[in-house]
Amino acid sequence: MGKALGFVETRGLVAAIEAADASLKAAAVHLLELKFVGSGLVSVVLQGEVAAVQAAVNAGEMAARQVGEIISTNVIPNPHAEVAQLLPGE
Repeated sequence: MGKALGFVETRGLVAAIEAADASLKAAAVHLLELKFVGSGLVSVVLQGEVAAVQAAVNAGEMAARQVGEIISTNVIPNPHAEVAQLLPGE
């Protein structure tokens, strides 16, 4: 199984924190970053095995919808090395 990147983008910090908490509780993933994009958008960036990241993103999306607005979600299985370099700590 390969590594994957997962993203949950919300409008507002409260929804992003809720997404991060639910994601981390749902599967064995690591929180890479809580990125303040601008205009109230906050992106939660996760990393782990593909199935775990997918489960975490799904859980994070559902939890964040309960308290705020979801803008977008995405899972990138086996990201190219150059994409991984765009993230903090890589």
